[in-house]
Amino acid sequence: MTRYAGLAIAFVSSCCFAFSGPMAKYLIAAGLAPIEAVWARMAGAGLLLLAALVVVRPAALRIPRAKLGFFAAYAVMAVAGVQALFFVAITRLPVGVALLLEFMAPVMVVVWVRFVRKVRLPRAAFVGAVVAVVGLAVVVEAWQGMRLDALGLALALLAGACCAGYFLMNDSFGDEIDPLGLIAWGMLGAALVLVPFAQPWNIPWSAFTRTTAPNGGLALPVLGAYLWMVIVATVIAYILGVNAVRRLSAAVGATVASLEVIGGALVAWGLVGESLGVFQIIGGLTVLAGALLAQTAAARPGPVDRRQPVEEAFAGERKVAAEA
Repeated sequence: MTRYAGLAIAFVSSCCFAFSGPMAKYLIAAGLAPIEAVWARMAGAGLLLLAALVVVRPAALRIPRAKLGFFAAYAVMAVAGVQALFFVAITRLPVGVALLLEFMAPVMVVVWVRFVRKVRLPRAAFVGAVVAVVGLAVVVEAWQGMRLDALGLALALLAGACCAGYFLMNDSFGDEIDPLGLIAWGMLGAALVLVPFAQPWNIPWSAFTRTTAPNGGLALPVLGAYLWMVIVATVIAYILGVNAVRRLSAAVGATVASLEVIGGALVAWGLVGESLGVFQIIGGLTVLAGALLAQTAAARPGPVDRRQPVEEAFAGERKVAAEA
């Protein structure tokens, strides 16, 4: 029963995350720069989660002195890097394409674990990596030259690399760190790191009083889109994601989380009028198939070094509760 509850929570979490890109488009259409939208999201979500934890779980906010450097690196790469690069990428690419490229992260983790950590992996993990690369070639229609924005593609892939770093860093911290506290401080740390770039004192705050319709899509109040992005697509999404991994194996949680790619494309289609071409859909499904094959291969019994749990590297969270 716990397993099915975990699957349901993971599914809802991925649906919540799927709103982040489309909601950001409303802020950007209202006049905020992408980096300003990122800062507003991280600062708002970090303060909200911090306040909630102070009330209901203050012990989660304790930072071991020996882990201060880890918390700082986590804020810069795993939070600020992923969010900032992705938000800039979606100004040059459809949300669905940017999400597809960001979800190359599991394949990057496979390569890192095998060649840097020297952990032996099942053959299917490498087959999945190859399938994902082929899918990426289809997404960009490589046989006809670069049809999508080259800088946008590079930024989305860099976001994927930071996302891979998020998974790997989460695989390295112990039980002395509470995941919810790490997320809260990571968001606030990311907001602090981004202050010189976002310059919040110059943000056009009057934009939050407007109503916009990006790309001629559905018109929404910018403040409503922002609150949805902070509360649903960030705070609730992260909390549900952590709770799902506590109930599931990490690989299963990551597999369900991959639905964010499809969800993000569907939300963008419904709200901001974005659509994917035939090759982007076929290639995107191929990328997902390769990433999922690589992930599930890591969960199968095989000649894997158990000192470096590969399954945990994919999902970025430790399994802290047994299945019931």
